[in-house]
Amino acid sequence: MLAALHTSHLTSLPLLARGKVRDNYGVGADQILMIASDRISAFDVVMDQAIPGKGALLTQMALFWFNKLGPLGLNICPNHLTGEDPIQFVSPEDRPQVEGRSMLVKRLTPLPIEAVVRGYLAGSGWSEYKASQSICGVGVPANLDNASRLSEPIFTPAAKADAGEHDENITFNQVADKVGVALANKIRDYSISLYMAASDIAAQAGIIIADTKFEFGLDKDGTLVLMDEILTPDSSRYWPAENYQVGSNPPSFDKQFLRDWLEHATINGAPWGKTFPPPTLPKDVISNTTQKYQEAWNRLSKL
Repeated sequence: MLAALHTSHLTSLPLLARGKVRDNYGVGADQILMIASDRISAFDVVMDQAIPGKGALLTQMALFWFNKLGPLGLNICPNHLTGEDPIQFVSPEDRPQVEGRSMLVKRLTPLPIEAVVRGYLAGSGWSEYKASQSICGVGVPANLDNASRLSEPIFTPAAKADAGEHDENITFNQVADKVGVALANKIRDYSISLYMAASDIAAQAGIIIADTKFEFGLDKDGTLVLMDEILTPDSSRYWPAENYQVGSNPPSFDKQFLRDWLEHATINGAPWGKTFPPPTLPKDVISNTTQKYQEAWNRLSKL
């Protein structure tokens, strides 16, 4: 397994931005070298400790899904991959930070939307359903329970928040106000099609994708392009099919294990308020989180 990398520091390319997980470096005027670090965030707060090997696993899984769903596979929509090897764009000294955990992608204009699709009631969707019998303005049938499968996937978008802030659930009409009706429709249709196709593929590996989020940007011609990562345990809720039952959350292959621990974490004897600074992660939480991510990839990689 690759050595843990919490934060990259390339000397051969200019840093453009650091996200919760990814560090982006400029390659010319129209490309980005995107490095998946081993950072992990929960409740929109980045933890101080890294999860060893996580960035490499995320990269493998994202490439798996881009290949399955993109132009080389089902061709549902364009994506930001260039197909070029990122290693050739950095110095030999920088290669250990890049190898196995990076993608060279097109530089796009990101849209301020988290394109969330839900196939099951879980997490914040379950909480909102209990309060209003709807999610992001989408009506949901009555008498459903936690982890219930929806009759069809629903598009429940969120507005991207600034670093350290929480994303805000919004309605489809609010998406249309932000980007226009035609683009909002295309984002929704692409997202649902991607989710449905991925769900069918994951089912072959004994995985239920309860929900996921996509991000999109526009290229210089105004074409809508799928970007960032897709369908990883960082952006999706992965459940083992053999443990699924309505009424309870299955033991998931994602960072729900970390979230559950954080719900009861304390700092200096007081409950953590889900704001910076985060609590220190114990070794067993780090190792168990690593195992969850690895199990998801072990199942998918056999397909």
